[in-house]
Formats: sequence, C-alpha cells, structure tokens
Amino acid sequence: MPGREVLVDIGLRGGTIAAVETRLQAEAPEIEVSGRLVLPGFVDTHIHLDKACLLGRCAHDHGDLASAIKTVSELKRGFTVEDVYQRGARVLEMAILKGTTHMRTHVEVDPRAGLRSFAAIKQLKRDYAWAIDLSICVFPQEGLTNDPGTEELLVEALQDGADLLGGCPYTDSNPKAQIDRLFDLGIRFGVDLDFHLDFDLDPSWLLMDDVCDQAVKRSYQGRVAIGHATKLSVLPPDDFARAADRLARSGVAVTGLPATDVYLMGREATHHAPRGLALLHKLVDHGVCCSIATNNVLNPFTPFGDASLLRMANFYANVAHVSPAEFDGCIDLVTVLPAKLMNLKDYGLSPGKPANLIVIEAEGPTSALAEIADVAMAFRNGEQTFSRTPAELLHPSHRPFDTFGTSHSRSENGVVSKWDQPRSASIV
Repeated sequence: MPGREVLVDIGLRGGTIAAVETRLQAEAPEIEVSGRLVLPGFVDTHIHLDKACLLGRCAHDHGDLASAIKTVSELKRGFTVEDVYQRGARVLEMAILKGTTHMRTHVEVDPRAGLRSFAAIKQLKRDYAWAIDLSICVFPQEGLTNDPGTEELLVEALQDGADLLGGCPYTDSNPKAQIDRLFDLGIRFGVDLDFHLDFDLDPSWLLMDDVCDQAVKRSYQGRVAIGHATKLSVLPPDDFARAADRLARSGVAVTGLPATDVYLMGREATHHAPRGLALLHKLVDHGVCCSIATNNVLNPFTPFGDASLLRMANFYANVAHVSPAEFDGCIDLVTVLPAKLMNLKDYGLSPGKPANLIVIEAEGPTSALAEIADVAMAFRNGEQTFSRTPAELLHPSHRPFDTFGTSHSRSENGVVSKWDQPRSASIV
C-alpha cells in the first residue's frame, strides 16, 4: 500500500477482509505472494465503453476534437445493443486483467444513439459484476439545450437505473444553461454529476468557474467532477493556484485523461507544441481530489490503449515531469483518490472492507509505477478473478534445442561453431 510498505498477512473471511497483521495465524488455505505489492484495486473514473474499438470502421485522417466527435456521431447511428456489448466487453476484460476493480463509464444518450448503448452497458454491468463494479454515467455528447429529445432520453435512463449524470457543455449552444439544467436533474434524481469541461487551450474563459459556483450554491460539494480541464495546463502559476483553490473550496474533483488530452491538444502547433495536460499532482497539493483515467480506447479520440491504469499513471508521470519522490502520489491518483471521487465508502484494505484487492509484481508503489509492473492476480469479494503466470526466459543453456529444434555444437572455447540442420517446426 502507498505509504505503508511493510510485510503483512491479509486474512479473508466471507468475502471481506478479516485481518491485516504480521504473521497471521489461521487454519485456512494460503496464497503466497512473496512480498509483492497489494492494493485495493485500480479505480477508473472516466472511460467510454460504448464507443471503444471503432478504428476499423473509420478512416483516422483527422485528429482534432471536433472531427472525432463528428465521426463518432455518424457511427453511433448504426450502433446496436449487441455491437456495443461486444466492444465494451473487450475493453472491460482488458481493464479487469490490468487490475481495475471499479469503473465509471460515460455513455452517450441522445436521439442518434437512443438508449441502445445504455442497454448494452447495463447488461455488461450485470454480467461482469463478479469481477468489477461498474457505474454508468449517462451524458449528452453533442449538446442538451440545442438537441431536442436528449433531455427526455436522459431522464428515461436515470429512471431506468443510470447511476449518475454527465455533461459536455462545450458542445452546447448555451453551455451555462446546460450546466444549470444538469444540476437541476442531478438534484431531482439525487445523483452525482461528472462534466467533460474546458477541453481546449484558451485560458481567457473557464466554465469550471460556473460549475464551482453551482456546486456551492446547490450544496453539491463532493458530488461533482470535471474531466479533461486542459485549460489548467496553460494558466500562469498565480492563476493556476487561484483556480486550484476555488476547486478545492467548492469540492469539485478533477480527472485528467492523459492519453486523450496529450493526443488531441496542441495539434495545430508547428513547433513547441503544448502538452495540454492538467497537473493533477499540483492540484492535489491545493486540496483538490483528482484522478487519472483512461477515457477512450482505440477510437478517433484516442487511437491506442489497453485500459491499463498503471500504464496511464506512468504516462502521466512522464509527461508531467513527476519526480521519483512523487511516484507514490501517482499511484494514489489511480487508487485512493478516484475512490474518494466516486464516493466509494467500502474501498480499502482495512478489516471489515470487501475483499477486493490486486497483487502486483513489485515490492512497492514506486517500482510498480516506474516499471509498469504486471498485475499477477485479483480478488473480488474474496474470490479470485484471474491469475497471470509470470513469463519465463528460456535460456539456451537450459534446453537442448533452440525454439525451432536446432541443436548447438560448440568449440573448445564455448563459441558456437556450427549448426545442425534444423528440424521441421511450426508455430500455430
């Protein structure tokens, strides 16, 4: 655990953590992890399962945000429940095998997508509950006040089990009206809010100010998050500090999406291209709750990805110039802090918590982040959900034949002097 690198035994009973002690004595089956790092699982606060894995359906010859939105808008008209389910399941399984135990997925709801994607993600939530806790955030990608029929569909989804409500004010003809309306709906249904916000590099105006004001006015502190917030990356130090303090006072959390933010921002620059990444670890220093999340996988917004939050945290650390002394804090950005953002009351490794945990092939959080260490196994409510066998090097001195069945003949000084004729071999 970050900040607690000690050797302990963890005892599980009936799906919960019964004890965390040194030299625990119990008559029960044991799993030896040999001093490897144990965490309560990665928490992904912002991903889009409904529009993942679309690269094979479109020519990726654009690259900016507007064209990515336009491309997906055209594609989603043809989405079926089965199609969204299959693509979402592919990424969900990637995430599970990379150690994610909790996830918030944003799902587009509007007259083009209808409720088809929502229906598919609801089924995924049920089918994969044995391995991951999936929270569904429905939102209007292409506007709300300017897109007739969208609000009615959002209400229907909230009535049918959506867990929270999202927004995308920068695509609305009246961004502030969308923010106001979404707070109305959030309060009406008693759900948290999560906005796509301030996703450009123009620091002259900030919609996060309006969200912060509404959070205080509506007594919604601790229940609002904003994703992207790339404008923060271009604020001078004093302005950044003021924005950070305002976010902290209003209880508005920030999610950085490194792969998408770095990929899409600053594309018009011919040189000295900006990174376009909000410095989350600096926001945390001001008391802002922050998280690092995946966002998009293999689609026009982000044409790569494997749903690994550890890899994403490593990428963030590289781009944000995080020092090794701060590596543990990057692990916090994919574990305890996103758990706080999502108001997960039962998250952690203390006795009485659900036995949701992962084992990482590292001695501590610093080496786990630096090496993007493999996740060896995971548990959900005390039941093991997967295991990964470590790769094994097949050193030539340890086998009589090489990979294709060729034996070696060595000279007196041990150097290979000739090769026998290779035997037939095939790799299937």
